[in-house]
Amino acid sequence: MTTEETVEEFAQNVAAQTDAIGRGDAKTGNKHADRYIAAFDQLRALGDPGREALAVLLTHPRIDVRTTAATCLLRYKNAEARAVLEEAAKGKGLFSFGAQQALKRWEEGTWSLDPA
Repeated sequence: MTTEETVEEFAQNVAAQTDAIGRGDAKTGNKHADRYIAAFDQLRALGDPGREALAVLLTHPRIDVRTTAATCLLRYKNAEARAVLEEAAKGKGLFSFGAQQALKRWEEGTWSLDPA
């Protein structure tokens, strides 16, 4: 799988997880979460080029994809990721709450999705 395909795998599975949760199908949602986490692990294994590839999702049209990518990229693309999360945190709903929590964990120093 190419790096671009791995990024697409990440995005598709974030969106599919959101859709499954919206239908009340947590089991399917969890399968998609496992897949996007695996895609992130593959990108991280590539080092900064993998993180850079994931950064294209910071402008994705879906808020779930943007905020999930931003949460993963807080250390590597701090300013850009924070901007995505701060914008999402202004809203209401699951993704606003998730963005607020990611920012809180970052500020507390407990965020650890992609340690240095």
